[in-house]
Amino acid sequence: MITILRMVIGWHFLYEGAAKLFADWTAADYLNNTHGFLAGFYRWLAASPIRLEAVDFLNIAGLILVGLSLFFGLWSRRSSACGALMLVLYYFAYPPFGISLALDAHEGSVFVVDKLLVEAVALAVLAFSREQGYGLDAFVRNRKKKKQCADDRRPEEIELHRPNTRREALKNLVSLPVLGGLSWGAWRTARAYGADVMSGATIQLNRLALNELKGELPKGILGEHPLSRLIMGGNLIGGWAHARDLLYAGSLFKAYNTEKKIYETLMLCEQAGINCINIGFPTVQLMAKYKKLTGSKIKVITQVGIKEKSGDIYDDVAVAVDNGMDIIQLQGNWCDWLVRDGRLEIIRGLMERIRSHGIVAGMGAHTIDSFIICEENGIIPDYYMKTMHHDNYWSAHPRENRRAFEVDGEQSNDHNKFHDNCFCPFPDRTVEFVNRVKVPVMGFKVLAAGAIHPSDGFKWAFENGADFICVGMFDFQVVDDVNICIETLQKLENRKRGWYA
Repeated sequence: MITILRMVIGWHFLYEGAAKLFADWTAADYLNNTHGFLAGFYRWLAASPIRLEAVDFLNIAGLILVGLSLFFGLWSRRSSACGALMLVLYYFAYPPFGISLALDAHEGSVFVVDKLLVEAVALAVLAFSREQGYGLDAFVRNRKKKKQCADDRRPEEIELHRPNTRREALKNLVSLPVLGGLSWGAWRTARAYGADVMSGATIQLNRLALNELKGELPKGILGEHPLSRLIMGGNLIGGWAHARDLLYAGSLFKAYNTEKKIYETLMLCEQAGINCINIGFPTVQLMAKYKKLTGSKIKVITQVGIKEKSGDIYDDVAVAVDNGMDIIQLQGNWCDWLVRDGRLEIIRGLMERIRSHGIVAGMGAHTIDSFIICEENGIIPDYYMKTMHHDNYWSAHPRENRRAFEVDGEQSNDHNKFHDNCFCPFPDRTVEFVNRVKVPVMGFKVLAAGAIHPSDGFKWAFENGADFICVGMFDFQVVDDVNICIETLQKLENRKRGWYA
């Protein structure tokens, strides 16, 4: 059984090494994605082209040499120890405990013990076990014993032992045809289907290209909080797609953004320089868990509404405070509804309740009338969060058909009327208001839920007065969005409003 175990592990090492060799593989993304307590060491290895080249070579050569040695049983105890060391290094790159447990449980729920540790323990057992029987080690050992015995035997005794020697030689070299069969099968599969995309050697984690960042993301100050000018939006995490007539998009977003994927995206944002996220109230518990689990310092802005049936219209504020949210704002649709219905006293009360906890109080809206009416009644937040995008895109309905407070209201099947397609219905009035107010402004829906390219949407929002922009993004969009934001701010020429944050 020890022989079978050795050969099986040997084939695994050999196959992974050969697949890497022929797949133009590099360990860069693997090292850059590490989450464990040794993540700094692994990322240090990837930071230098020279170190990375050495790591790639040692990985491929080590896997192939250890694999061959184990499969053929040559110096197998030494190779077992080397193989165990390699697996331990892989294990601590993504250890199945702490944050890595939440992010990298690819094969079911595991804690501490995963397949890498099991295989490493098996190799440790092989390293301390003397195998009896098959393998080149046994073949060489038996040949030496036969030679020593032959010196003390008569010719007829030597002749009697020759059949046994042949049988033992065949037994010790049985791995040759086995290797041939396995290699032939792997070659045929590769020829028929191309790269084995399920092998750990060929899976590439291309989403994290931090080395392609074009600089540091600028920051502004909101209250006492230094926030990146680009803030991550929470709609894609919550599944609010705003995808017009693509009814399946919300479910697709939720299926993609599992809790694990959300954590990966948040960590990537932080590494890329985005240090703040604006979330819907249902995401509060998830963000509290993320910060507790990872020790993250990301700033969390949570949107709140009112729960009139509960008897406490400030319940959302209390929950947000209890869960350690950094900034609290009145949600945009709630602000629109309350203003529309003439319930300004509730908005005033929410601003006062949030500030009573020593927390920055924001106010969101889709319709600019909400802010204008609140301002006229002396209700001024610590910052405004306003939808800010132009309407020069195909799915925007005609200006003459737009109505105040229609966003988040009843939608029409008529393309010429509101159908979850235009979130800043009066961009000219929005720009006029933003450019005269003296408190910070955070622009959101700057891409009109994907209808406008980031280079266009970012520029329009910043040029027209936004101090921050809030943008929903998937993990594979983070680095590009950061780079676009950096370039936009560096080349900003037509902004007239001063920076209020």
